[in-house]
Amino acid sequence: MIDGLTPPESGRRYAFTAGRAWPMGLTLDEDGANLAVFSAHATKIELCLFDATGRETQRLALPERDGDVWFGYVPGLAAGQLYGLRVHGPYRPDEGHRFNPNKLVIDPYARQLTGEPKWDDALMGYTVGSGSADLGYDRRDSAPFMPKCVAVPPPLPEHAPPRPETPLAATIVYEAHVKGLTMRHPSVPAPGSYTALASDPMLEHFTRVGITAVELLPVHAFITDRFLHDLGLTNYWGYQSLGFFAPDTRYMSGADIAEFRQMVDRLHGAGIEVILDVVYNHTGEGNQLGPTLSFRGLDNASYYRLHEDRRYYIDDTGTGNTVNIDHPMVLRLVMDSLRYWVEVMGVDGFRFDLATTLGRREVRHGGGYDRGAAFFDAIRQDPTLSRVKLIAEPWDVGPGGYQLGAFPPPFCEWNDKFRDGVRRFWRGDPGRAPDLADRLTGSARQFDHSGRAATASVNFLTAHDGFTLQDVVSYAHKHNEDNGEDNRDGHSENFSDNIGHEGPTDDDGIRAARAQRKRAMMATLLLSQGTPMILAGDELGHTQSGNNNAYAQDNETSWIDWDAADDDFLRFCARMIAFRRAHPILRQKLFLHSGERAVDGKPDLFWWCAEGRPMRTSDWLDPELRLVCVEMRTAQNTPPYAVTERAIFAVFNAGAETREVMLPEATPGRSWLRAVDSDAPEAPAHRATEDDPDLAEGSVRVAGQSVAVFVLALDP
Repeated sequence: MIDGLTPPESGRRYAFTAGRAWPMGLTLDEDGANLAVFSAHATKIELCLFDATGRETQRLALPERDGDVWFGYVPGLAAGQLYGLRVHGPYRPDEGHRFNPNKLVIDPYARQLTGEPKWDDALMGYTVGSGSADLGYDRRDSAPFMPKCVAVPPPLPEHAPPRPETPLAATIVYEAHVKGLTMRHPSVPAPGSYTALASDPMLEHFTRVGITAVELLPVHAFITDRFLHDLGLTNYWGYQSLGFFAPDTRYMSGADIAEFRQMVDRLHGAGIEVILDVVYNHTGEGNQLGPTLSFRGLDNASYYRLHEDRRYYIDDTGTGNTVNIDHPMVLRLVMDSLRYWVEVMGVDGFRFDLATTLGRREVRHGGGYDRGAAFFDAIRQDPTLSRVKLIAEPWDVGPGGYQLGAFPPPFCEWNDKFRDGVRRFWRGDPGRAPDLADRLTGSARQFDHSGRAATASVNFLTAHDGFTLQDVVSYAHKHNEDNGEDNRDGHSENFSDNIGHEGPTDDDGIRAARAQRKRAMMATLLLSQGTPMILAGDELGHTQSGNNNAYAQDNETSWIDWDAADDDFLRFCARMIAFRRAHPILRQKLFLHSGERAVDGKPDLFWWCAEGRPMRTSDWLDPELRLVCVEMRTAQNTPPYAVTERAIFAVFNAGAETREVMLPEATPGRSWLRAVDSDAPEAPAHRATEDDPDLAEGSVRVAGQSVAVFVLALDP
């Protein structure tokens, strides 16, 4: 049970009366509660009530049915009541049906749960160890081991601050874990909680860095896989959803889900948006040998995609099952969940885990990805959801699963080509200069179609899945031994580099070289067209000791060590974000294609050699090219009200040596101002005035493994 949760007295006996087939789930009013549950193949559905000790006190069969929605109204049922469902029907795994009323299942629309399941064989719908695999029918009651649903009203605040509604072109995404971000912070209340994440010290940090949106790893109620539990580990990341409406209790400092909404409101008050990483492609019930917790017991054949042999699940997600979002009632569940988090909980957008799966058609239609799938159409026409930020992880593990660039507007997409291309360029891999040019200009090859904006590319150097930025420059190999899988898990190719020593070192030269490369990489991220995303802790120098798959590390491996923060790099990151914010040329919606601008006849994009001549094809084909020089202006078709005559000239020198670089000829009355030099991290990243005497012309020196940026400024 949740500390502080006090269910109503258990002595009262309840009865169903006529209710409504909508809204779905359990809905409280002043006189009682309406319950509506979908199941196309059930023969009976029971509401089960529990007291504060977890003892079942009453079962009530839903009395009415409209199509496949079972419903009824319970007078007198009040907030705080604990409940679950038991669903009767055929247990015929060969036909896709796995009903077992001995198994208490969670209401998919439950707004709050009391926790997570306690692993026991009674959670399985089949008899474990019977010799018939999943075909045997298990009669043990799972209720003692199951979390209970909690009847709660929606936590609507009386006075909520306005949403920031930050345009994508001005957005800086910060991917964070609620617990990992705050657990080791020395000054926050209730470390590891929603309250801590929105506390004054965290708001001050977000504001100092320049973050505009916090993207939270899954906060939907989730389970820890049994194999992790048996290893003494936990599902730290949370990608095993159990409830699409319930905030996970692990991050609650009390018993009231309003804590989540209060977190959102405090962040909004500081001008910071909240984006949720959501998992609608699969659930934590796994394959045919997994537990019966919710969907499987409610209507397995409707909620999941099944093979032609309907005993088995289609697994496009690598987790054992795939949610059947093509089914209209399952799609309705997902859409209702999304709207709930926007309209009731106040969030500003979503990052969709394995989003390719959400665009797959049913097997009878080929099972492939379709950018015109029902899920995308439903969101795009929805007056609420079409206005929030929508970010796709554009791949899954099924056939044809890699779909970078193939999502319809207004979706943005995680761009792993940016991550890999930038890492390889700064590592010094041969022939990577052309790829860097593509990434700097918004990955137009992938995204410049269908009227999509350059902001559709969510650029990142690191994410929760993989090395931290500190580890990218400290480890050549993964070190995942603590995960209990003999270092077999996680990506083996990380395009990382230990710069002379694997892991921590006291060698000042190596430490300086690592700091130099980190600054160059962060500068590249924040100088590129697209929407930048920063992994929480990267700005502080957080390390996971080479673990690139810390999904099970709910400990100091993943928790950010605020006392060990790299203040120098933190200041550099903040200055680079401020520089990006001050220069709209770096965050355009239109793609740059070297088109001639009407305002001055100059191209919006131009590539230069260090010697001051235009780049030729032969230059780009040189595998030893380690220097990229680009001159950028506002795009050719920029509306007149947004055009600026300024230009930015940026130099990316991944070589080991300092290079002489010829600046482009400045327009009359203007000169080039050195505004960024990642080799001099303590120098101001942006001059406040254009009459600064430190103007540059002719040839300039750019250090190896560094980025230099020059702004076309008025002559003093």
